[in-house]
Amino acid sequence: MLKVGVLGAGHLGKIHLRLLQQSDKYELVGFYDENQENAERISKEFGYKNFSTIAKLIHAVDVIDIVTPTLSHYKCAKVAIKSGKHIFIEKPIANTVEEAEEIIALAKEYNVKGQVGHVERFNPAFIATKNMIENPMFIETHRLAEFNPRGTDVPVVLDLMIHDIDAILSVVNSKVKNINASGVSVISETPDIANARIEFENGCVANLTASRISLKNMRKSRFFQKDAYISVDFLEKKCEVVRMKDAPEVPGDFDMILQNAEGVKKQIYFTNPDVEQNNAILDELESFANAINTDTTPVVTLEQATDALRVAYQIIDCFSK
Repeated sequence: MLKVGVLGAGHLGKIHLRLLQQSDKYELVGFYDENQENAERISKEFGYKNFSTIAKLIHAVDVIDIVTPTLSHYKCAKVAIKSGKHIFIEKPIANTVEEAEEIIALAKEYNVKGQVGHVERFNPAFIATKNMIENPMFIETHRLAEFNPRGTDVPVVLDLMIHDIDAILSVVNSKVKNINASGVSVISETPDIANARIEFENGCVANLTASRISLKNMRKSRFFQKDAYISVDFLEKKCEVVRMKDAPEVPGDFDMILQNAEGVKKQIYFTNPDVEQNNAILDELESFANAINTDTTPVVTLEQATDALRVAYQIIDCFSK
């Protein structure tokens, strides 16, 4: 079991503490939170050991789980890596691309592993369909959330859309060619709703919408490729695959047949892949433990998370043009 410590005991930090306590891959040593009043309350309520300094916690563990506000990710990661500790960082990896690139360089220099909490990679609906997504040419995503003051310190692109950016980059095997985007600040100082169009060198186009001022929550992605349409509902953890194949000579009574203008007939059939329910946060944390123990590449690398952050900032830069 790897000894792990958590930096940050806010809303998400408390979830990480609970799951790490349950995990048979980790031994939860304790946590540090800069708000010592909050830290003492959590320690008293749940029994987790509260460390008085970051340095003391880092010294006592093998792995540091960074669940602090984004602005402090770099500072926390730097101290942990220089102490030779593996790091798990909540998304986004850092506040700037430059900070993220330095985290990558430090991890290589000190020979430690790092993984970033792009949790939708572990969403069971995405896992169930990912191997079916082959060379998509058009992707549409909607990530809408009801207003919550938590997270409004960063633009909606870094708060919400970055989940979809990372998922898209993980299935499109091509470099980004061009980005157009617009964003509007409604309640916050930073954009609360944004739309981006990402064009890739291979011709794929992704259209992303994210909002944190919606009346209902929605997290859906649709992938269109030759002879198939794949729908993933990240919120409901459901998926649907619609495929087309050449129509049989003699269609059955219930076969769905389409004929195009050239007279080519295709049969449409629907499948709902089995979705194995899981706890995505626990799975991502335990997958990192596996990567450390087997000396393999983490599922979401520091480099991949930096690529997602770079695209996110390219989108944000469009807002001021």
